[in-house]
Amino acid sequence: MAESEGKSYGVIVNSFRELEPNYADFYRDELGRRNWAIGPVSLSNRRSEEKAGRGGRGTGESSSDCLKWLESKEPDSVIYICFGSLADFADSQLKEIAAALESWGGSFIWVVRKDPRTESESESEEEWLPVGFEDRTAEKGLIIRGWAPQILILEHEAVGGFVTHCGWNSTLEGITVGKAMVTWPVAAEQFYNEKLVTAVLGIGLPVEAEKWVRGTGDDEVIMAEGIEIAVRRLMDGDEGKEMRRKAKELREMARMAIEEGGSSHSSLSDLIDELKQRSHV
Repeated sequence: MAESEGKSYGVIVNSFRELEPNYADFYRDELGRRNWAIGPVSLSNRRSEEKAGRGGRGTGESSSDCLKWLESKEPDSVIYICFGSLADFADSQLKEIAAALESWGGSFIWVVRKDPRTESESESEEEWLPVGFEDRTAEKGLIIRGWAPQILILEHEAVGGFVTHCGWNSTLEGITVGKAMVTWPVAAEQFYNEKLVTAVLGIGLPVEAEKWVRGTGDDEVIMAEGIEIAVRRLMDGDEGKEMRRKAKELREMARMAIEEGGSSHSSLSDLIDELKQRSHV
């Protein structure tokens, strides 16, 4: 990829300048590579149907059920937990997450995507959930097995926090709707994205994950106590309120960036004009 970048005319980035201006300048001035930030592209989905179908697997029924559940909750009271489509946690890690959520006692939506290659035909939910967990948390928790309408969930006012693997799409979607985060990177550049969220932007708290999740059965397990501490700090205290305030400021910057005259709108317009001129040379 580095070789391709060096040979390319430039790089189009799904971001907006106000989010990371120093990095955009460094990329251009120090590395000598042109870049155009034209995002967040998720904001091009204006209609609810487009947001619900993000990824092409949504159904109206699953989206409406989830949103109906959220309507019964107070603003900023629900934490949303999702680790993307590729992370495959061991059963032992899922049990620790469940224990943390139950001990915390707040409302949650938890998306679990088990890899079918690692499941036996006889595997039941009790093998990756504490016995009786769903019954005990029925009033406060919603577990979604498989796909979830993430953008619709995140932008709902009842959601006050996002436990994320820090994949760039999810990270930017969280920023775009003004959500503070609990960061839990599992691979690749996600550890760098975590630093942007926690150390640079100040809108997230880490669970202190330090190693890749490889799904081999010997992955590092983050214990329930540490998970609960991060969730409680984000959702229940003044620290979390301040992070939500900062996140909402970034949300407004993101929305302004794609409007006419905004940084991303102007960047894309400049690129199009430049390419038109080159086509006539």
